[in-house]
Amino acid sequence: MRQTRMTGILETKIKSIANLSPEALDLLMASTRPKPLEKGRILLREGEVCKTVYYVEKGYLRTYFTKEGNEINTRFAFENDFVTELKSLRSAAPSAYWIQAGEKTVVWEFTKEKLLELYRQSAEIESFGRNLLEQMLVDQEEHGNLFRIYSPAERYQHIVRHSPHLLQRISLSQLSSYLGMARETLSRLRKKP
Repeated sequence: MRQTRMTGILETKIKSIANLSPEALDLLMASTRPKPLEKGRILLREGEVCKTVYYVEKGYLRTYFTKEGNEINTRFAFENDFVTELKSLRSAAPSAYWIQAGEKTVVWEFTKEKLLELYRQSAEIESFGRNLLEQMLVDQEEHGNLFRIYSPAERYQHIVRHSPHLLQRISLSQLSSYLGMARETLSRLRKKP
């Protein structure tokens, strides 16, 4: 029952990106299966070529890079999100980022190789892939604008208003790194009424 429910949620998400016929949707769904991950499991390492797009069924994935020995978080993908390392996926260049399970997580993997094969078989699936990449680019641009336009304190308020789940599920250290501020600064902001 659970598998059928989750499959239905993923199918609904896919159809929100591109209106696929039942045949195309079945073909796409046949190319993937859920994969459980333990907390801390690395899906992509810095320097590896990204070959997969992930759909998060349960839990979350975090994307980060390392600088001077510190992890700098750049994204958290939660339930019903797709995530990948776009530049590496598209160009086969080594990734500058890591992707890691932030808690017990279940993902559905769409490999680049299988997707390219499906694109050749179905114009509808190719349209889904193009729409998904465009949506991911828009999400990246919106995230980048958050950092170009707002101060760290304003970014924190944006999270409070638009993504309060981050405050419950992400450690203070990871959240402060994501917001571009010291952990102590974030602690002070959280204590303000």
